[in-house]
Amino acid sequence: MEPAILIITLICGMLVSRIGLPPLIGYLVAGFVLFVFGIEKESLPLLQELANLGVTLLLFAIGLKLDIRSLFKAEVWAGSSIHLVLSMVLFIPILKILGLIGLSQLDGLSVAQLSLIAFALSFSSTVFAIKVLEDKGDVQSLYGRVAIGILIMQDIFAVIFLTISKGAIPSVWALALLLLPLAKPLIYKAFDRVGHGELLVLFGLVMALVVGAWLFESVGLKPDLGALIIGILLAGHKKASELAKSLFYFKELFLVAFFLTIGLNGLPTVSDVVLAALLVLLVPLKILLFVYLLTRFKLRSRTSMLASFNLGNFSEFGLIVAAVATSKGWLPPQWLVIIAVALSFSFLFAAPLNATVGNIYQRFQQRLIRLEKPPLHPEDRPIAIGNPRFLILGMGRIGSGAYDELRARFDGEILGIEHKQELVDLHRANGRNVVQGDAADTDFWEKLDRAPNLELVLLAMPHHAGNLFAVEQLKKLNYQGKLSAIVQYGDDAASLRTSGVHSVYNLYEAAGAGFVDHVIHELLPDSETRAEAEANADKSPINANATSGSV
Repeated sequence: MEPAILIITLICGMLVSRIGLPPLIGYLVAGFVLFVFGIEKESLPLLQELANLGVTLLLFAIGLKLDIRSLFKAEVWAGSSIHLVLSMVLFIPILKILGLIGLSQLDGLSVAQLSLIAFALSFSSTVFAIKVLEDKGDVQSLYGRVAIGILIMQDIFAVIFLTISKGAIPSVWALALLLLPLAKPLIYKAFDRVGHGELLVLFGLVMALVVGAWLFESVGLKPDLGALIIGILLAGHKKASELAKSLFYFKELFLVAFFLTIGLNGLPTVSDVVLAALLVLLVPLKILLFVYLLTRFKLRSRTSMLASFNLGNFSEFGLIVAAVATSKGWLPPQWLVIIAVALSFSFLFAAPLNATVGNIYQRFQQRLIRLEKPPLHPEDRPIAIGNPRFLILGMGRIGSGAYDELRARFDGEILGIEHKQELVDLHRANGRNVVQGDAADTDFWEKLDRAPNLELVLLAMPHHAGNLFAVEQLKKLNYQGKLSAIVQYGDDAASLRTSGVHSVYNLYEAAGAGFVDHVIHELLPDSETRAEAEANADKSPINANATSGSV
């Protein structure tokens, strides 16, 4: 491969990243630049192979992260399905009108061709949406989970289209693939034994490209569908997330080749750019339609709006659909370039919108609240916390121990917050006052009732970033009581104190001190030493001073 290809791609990706946009826009631009330099896609067969691998691994990675149960929620499967149909119903006449007023690219296209274009434009970008959610720390928020569920449903619609577009009747042996779940114990056993290094990566590639893509293609089915299904088959394994992370950079690198091949199809004309800009005007319609539909499924207007803005763009899967349609001759080749430019413009449009969505909601809050349908979704109702004196964020082993110690030593109501519903149920069965909520989620703080008599908040979440985020949210709520947090590292303790935490408890240092106290108490039972050990043991994390080893 020409060194210039790598250099130009790197430079374009870096320049686009500097202005806060996904690098994939830079890769599209790099493809156009390479086309200007006379490099043709046909002269780079390896690039096309890598592009195909990128799409296959993308589907495999989606399967690995897919919780089938999340797709059965009405707001996900029904919301995405209805949105797809209504988007096409709205987009087709708009595209027809644009053709009638003189846009040559649309003039003369059949309803079937307009339907294909509308179908491609109805998708939202998985890459862009996940990046925005990760940057905000809202991947596990309700609106984030709804948005991701809808994206996965859209991806499934695209895979169904890709499978149908193959055009060939599958072999009778395709029925044998229904027996794949029977091989699950054997596959999982191999998964357990590959370890955590390069063998894990190799195992993932074999599962995606051989057991998935090659096996399905050999019986007449689309290889991308095979990768998705094998990914879903592996999703229940405890190492599925680790495998997805291990393959992440392979997938991203191969997808670079896919976006380059789009640009190598040719430069857009001025009229193509104008049409692409006009197509971006469809994005607000997508957003409004999502807001309306999600509120019909009894989500709060704020949740609906955050999810809708996250989905307010065009998709790389739309490009994949367009690529198939143009290769089959169903659409003129120029449409692949037009949709690529529209995708880039939609990201330029969506990036500032997602950054200011909170302010936009505040401005139109009263109107948006009127869209809500009572009773609200069970996961989107205000969180009633009563009037606690102590609040514990994170009810793992440390949080549970702190809860019991507080209950034994002090009067007043204690409340624990835990994001895993199964742990909430367990705590309640053991007589603890615990409610479900994720303190690392902005939605949680938006729905939280006020507690005027709250004196002490214990931050017992395992991740330092989550504890820091909770401190920031408590400040926004004008909380005036005391804050205490657990840490594992000295640097974390310093940053928590800087953020306003009154006391920090270093788990490692405290564990060492506790171990010595235990040894002295058990093995050196002279009265003086025992008295000192018991005195040290009586130092509660609640009453101790703010040192790195105690609260």
